[in-house]
Amino acid sequence: MLSEMDPADGKAAVKAARAVAESEVTGRQTKTDMPDRFSEKKGVFVTISKYPSGDLRGCIGYPEPIFPLREALRMSATAACHDPRFNDLTKDELDDCTLEVTILTVPERIENTGPQDLLSKIEIGRDGLILELNGRRGLLLPQVASEWGWDAEEFLQHLSNKAGLPIDAWRRPDAVIERFQGEIFSETFPNGDVVRK
Repeated sequence: MLSEMDPADGKAAVKAARAVAESEVTGRQTKTDMPDRFSEKKGVFVTISKYPSGDLRGCIGYPEPIFPLREALRMSATAACHDPRFNDLTKDELDDCTLEVTILTVPERIENTGPQDLLSKIEIGRDGLILELNGRRGLLLPQVASEWGWDAEEFLQHLSNKAGLPIDAWRRPDAVIERFQGEIFSETFPNGDVVRK
Protein backbone atom coordinates (compact mmCIF):
# COMPACT_ATOMS: atom_id res chain seq x y z
CA MET A 1 0.00 0.00 0.00
CA LEU A 2 0.88 3.66 -0.18
CA SER A 3 3.47 5.00 2.26
CA GLU A 4 2.89 8.67 2.89
CA MET A 5 5.69 10.93 1.75
CA ASP A 6 6.70 13.85 3.87
CA PRO A 7 5.10 17.03 2.41
CA ALA A 8 8.57 18.58 2.25
CA ASP A 9 9.71 15.68 0.05
CA GLY A 10 6.66 16.13 -2.19
CA LYS A 11 7.49 19.81 -2.55
CA ALA A 12 11.13 18.94 -3.30
CA ALA A 13 10.00 16.49 -6.00
CA VAL A 14 7.88 19.09 -7.79
CA LYS A 15 10.55 21.80 -7.48
CA ALA A 16 13.15 19.37 -8.86
CA ALA A 17 10.84 18.43 -11.77
CA ARG A 18 10.41 22.12 -12.63
CA ALA A 19 14.16 22.77 -12.43
CA VAL A 20 14.82 19.82 -14.77
CA ALA A 21 12.11 20.98 -17.20
CA GLU A 22 13.49 24.54 -17.19
CA SER A 23 16.97 23.19 -17.87
CA GLU A 24 15.59 21.10 -20.75
CA VAL A 25 13.69 23.94 -22.48
CA THR A 26 16.40 26.59 -21.99
CA GLY A 27 19.47 24.42 -22.58
CA ARG A 28 21.00 25.76 -19.36
CA GLN A 29 22.07 23.38 -16.62
CA THR A 30 20.43 23.99 -13.25
CA LYS A 31 21.26 22.29 -9.97
CA THR A 32 18.50 20.09 -8.60
CA ASP A 33 18.75 19.28 -4.91
CA MET A 34 16.83 16.18 -3.87
CA PRO A 35 16.51 14.58 -0.43
CA ASP A 36 18.47 11.43 0.47
CA ARG A 37 15.19 9.50 0.51
CA PHE A 38 15.04 9.94 -3.29
CA SER A 39 17.71 7.25 -3.67
CA GLU A 40 14.96 4.65 -3.06
CA LYS A 41 13.64 3.02 -6.23
CA LYS A 42 10.13 4.28 -7.09
CA GLY A 43 7.84 4.59 -10.05
CA VAL A 44 7.00 8.20 -10.89
CA PHE A 45 5.18 10.32 -13.48
CA VAL A 46 5.62 14.00 -14.23
CA THR A 47 2.61 15.84 -15.66
CA ILE A 48 2.81 19.28 -17.26
CA SER A 49 -0.52 21.11 -17.64
CA LYS A 50 -1.53 24.47 -19.09
CA TYR A 51 -2.68 27.02 -16.52
CA PRO A 52 -5.43 27.80 -15.74
CA SER A 53 -7.23 25.49 -18.21
CA GLY A 54 -5.56 22.31 -16.92
CA ASP A 55 -5.15 21.02 -20.49
CA LEU A 56 -2.48 18.36 -20.71
CA ARG A 57 0.85 19.47 -22.19
CA GLY A 58 2.99 16.46 -21.35
CA CYS A 59 2.93 13.38 -19.12
CA ILE A 60 5.68 10.78 -19.04
CA GLY A 61 6.94 8.43 -16.37
CA TYR A 62 8.11 5.05 -15.20
CA PRO A 63 5.46 2.82 -13.61
CA GLU A 64 7.90 0.26 -12.23
CA PRO A 65 10.43 0.99 -9.44
CA ILE A 66 13.49 0.27 -11.58
CA PHE A 67 15.36 3.56 -11.02
CA PRO A 68 16.15 5.58 -7.89
CA LEU A 69 13.41 8.21 -7.52
CA ARG A 70 15.84 11.08 -8.21
CA GLU A 71 16.85 9.50 -11.53
CA ALA A 72 13.31 8.52 -12.55
CA LEU A 73 12.17 12.06 -11.72
CA ARG A 74 14.89 13.62 -13.88
CA MET A 75 14.16 11.34 -16.83
CA SER A 76 10.39 11.80 -16.53
CA ALA A 77 10.57 15.61 -16.34
CA THR A 78 12.93 15.73 -19.32
CA ALA A 79 10.76 13.38 -21.39
CA ALA A 80 7.53 15.22 -20.47
CA CYS A 81 8.94 18.26 -22.30
CA HIS A 82 9.00 16.11 -25.44
CA ASP A 83 5.76 14.11 -25.06
CA PRO A 84 5.24 12.65 -28.56
CA ARG A 85 1.56 13.61 -28.48
CA PHE A 86 2.52 17.31 -28.60
CA ASN A 87 5.14 19.66 -30.02
CA ASP A 88 8.23 20.10 -27.85
CA LEU A 89 7.59 22.37 -24.88
CA THR A 90 9.05 25.91 -25.09
CA LYS A 91 10.32 28.14 -22.30
CA ASP A 92 7.40 30.57 -22.75
CA GLU A 93 4.92 27.71 -22.49
CA LEU A 94 6.57 26.28 -19.38
CA ASP A 95 6.20 29.66 -17.66
CA ASP A 96 2.40 29.25 -18.10
CA CYS A 97 2.20 25.60 -16.98
CA THR A 98 1.90 23.80 -13.67
CA LEU A 99 3.90 20.69 -12.81
CA GLU A 100 2.58 17.67 -10.97
CA VAL A 101 4.51 14.67 -9.67
CA THR A 102 2.82 11.33 -8.96
CA ILE A 103 4.89 8.84 -6.96
CA LEU A 104 3.63 5.29 -7.48
CA THR A 105 3.28 2.09 -5.55
CA VAL A 106 4.43 -1.12 -7.26
CA PRO A 107 1.75 -2.25 -9.76
CA GLU A 108 -0.07 -5.46 -8.78
CA ARG A 109 -2.18 -7.70 -10.97
CA ILE A 110 -5.93 -7.69 -10.25
CA GLU A 111 -7.11 -11.29 -10.12
CA ASN A 112 -10.71 -11.45 -11.33
CA THR A 113 -13.29 -13.97 -12.44
CA GLY A 114 -14.88 -11.75 -15.08
CA PRO A 115 -15.93 -8.20 -15.95
CA GLN A 116 -18.25 -7.63 -12.97
CA ASP A 117 -15.68 -8.96 -10.50
CA LEU A 118 -13.03 -6.69 -12.05
CA LEU A 119 -15.29 -3.63 -11.85
CA SER A 120 -15.95 -4.30 -8.16
CA LYS A 121 -12.21 -4.29 -7.41
CA ILE A 122 -11.44 -0.82 -8.84
CA GLU A 123 -11.75 2.23 -6.61
CA ILE A 124 -12.02 5.50 -8.49
CA GLY A 125 -9.68 8.15 -7.10
CA ARG A 126 -7.43 5.56 -5.47
CA ASP A 127 -6.40 3.21 -8.26
CA GLY A 128 -4.36 3.84 -11.36
CA LEU A 129 -4.56 1.10 -13.98
CA ILE A 130 -2.34 -0.66 -16.51
CA LEU A 131 -3.73 -2.92 -19.25
CA GLU A 132 -1.63 -5.34 -21.29
CA LEU A 133 -2.99 -7.35 -24.21
CA ASN A 134 -1.51 -8.64 -27.48
CA GLY A 135 1.77 -6.78 -26.94
CA ARG A 136 0.01 -3.47 -26.32
CA ARG A 137 0.08 -1.56 -23.06
CA GLY A 138 -1.81 1.41 -21.68
CA LEU A 139 -1.60 3.26 -18.35
CA LEU A 140 -3.82 5.86 -16.71
CA LEU A 141 -2.91 7.57 -13.43
CA PRO A 142 -5.32 7.45 -10.45
CA GLN A 143 -6.34 11.10 -10.77
CA VAL A 144 -7.48 10.78 -14.40
CA ALA A 145 -10.78 8.98 -13.70
CA SER A 146 -11.69 11.46 -10.95
CA GLU A 147 -10.82 14.49 -13.06
CA TRP A 148 -13.03 13.24 -15.93
CA GLY A 149 -15.85 11.92 -13.73
CA TRP A 150 -15.55 8.35 -15.02
CA ASP A 151 -16.93 5.27 -13.33
CA ALA A 152 -14.91 2.02 -13.27
CA GLU A 153 -16.25 0.80 -16.62
CA GLU A 154 -15.53 4.11 -18.37
CA PHE A 155 -12.05 4.08 -16.81
CA LEU A 156 -11.38 0.64 -18.30
CA GLN A 157 -12.78 1.67 -21.70
CA HIS A 158 -10.47 4.70 -21.83
CA LEU A 159 -7.59 2.52 -20.64
CA SER A 160 -8.25 0.09 -23.50
CA ASN A 161 -8.30 3.02 -25.93
CA LYS A 162 -5.02 4.35 -24.48
CA ALA A 163 -3.45 0.96 -25.23
CA GLY A 164 -4.59 1.30 -28.86
CA LEU A 165 -7.19 -1.44 -28.43
CA PRO A 166 -10.99 -1.59 -28.83
CA ILE A 167 -12.82 -0.07 -25.84
CA ASP A 168 -14.07 -3.47 -24.69
CA ALA A 169 -10.58 -5.08 -24.72
CA TRP A 170 -10.51 -4.99 -20.91
CA ARG A 171 -13.26 -7.64 -20.91
CA ARG A 172 -11.04 -10.21 -22.65
CA PRO A 173 -10.02 -13.07 -20.34
CA ASP A 174 -6.40 -12.79 -21.55
CA ALA A 175 -6.19 -9.06 -20.74
CA VAL A 176 -3.81 -8.40 -17.84
CA ILE A 177 -5.02 -5.56 -15.61
CA GLU A 178 -2.78 -4.14 -12.89
CA ARG A 179 -3.52 -1.44 -10.36
CA PHE A 180 -1.34 0.95 -8.40
CA GLN A 181 -1.79 3.94 -6.17
CA GLY A 182 -0.07 7.30 -6.32
CA GLU A 183 0.85 10.20 -4.08
CA ILE A 184 0.19 13.36 -6.04
CA PHE A 185 1.93 16.69 -5.45
CA SER A 186 1.08 19.65 -7.65
CA GLU A 187 1.73 23.35 -8.08
CA THR A 188 -1.35 25.48 -7.41
CA PHE A 189 -0.19 27.91 -10.13
CA PRO A 190 2.94 28.07 -12.34
CA ASN A 191 6.02 27.92 -10.09
CA GLY A 192 3.72 28.39 -7.11
CA ASP A 193 2.91 26.63 -3.85
CA VAL A 194 3.00 22.83 -3.91
CA VAL A 195 0.10 20.88 -2.38
CA ARG A 196 -0.76 17.22 -1.93
CA LYS A 197 -3.82 16.31 -3.98
